[in-house]
Amino acid sequence: MVALTGNTGFESAALGDWLKVASNFWSIAPAAAIAVFDGGRRRAVSEQARAAYARTEALYRETVLVAFREVEDNLAALRILNEEATTHAAAIAASERLLTLATNRYRGGVTTYLEVVVAQGAVLNNRRTGVNILAWRLTASVLLVKALGGGWDVSRLPLQ
Repeated sequence: MVALTGNTGFESAALGDWLKVASNFWSIAPAAAIAVFDGGRRRAVSEQARAAYARTEALYRETVLVAFREVEDNLAALRILNEEATTHAAAIAASERLLTLATNRYRGGVTTYLEVVVAQGAVLNNRRTGVNILAWRLTASVLLVKALGGGWDVSRLPLQ
């Protein structure tokens, strides 16, 4: 913005001095408010604001995508572990039936105690695996609650 201004007036406040030439003053001078040339500062500030917005938007999208991925991963883990727990419960039941049969065969004198010990080992291993599956399911449940934005509060845990 460029403005040309002019000023006229009198230096004296007395009426008689106004008519003297020395009392008159005038000036014509350019008064420039330099808004035309700012070195690209406004454009740079605008681009900086756009870049900051784009960065914030990208971070938000990344956060949302990570949250969706975590939720999906933990839902899939829970589904798979539920199927595995169901299958493994059948394996535990079968190994317990095998232990019962081995014990009955030992009591009947048909076999040695070694068969009972092997059956007990199989039951123990299956139960350990069942406990591990339960721990994995509980961990996946906690991670799912965390991914959904929930939290744990110690005061809400059941008392034993």
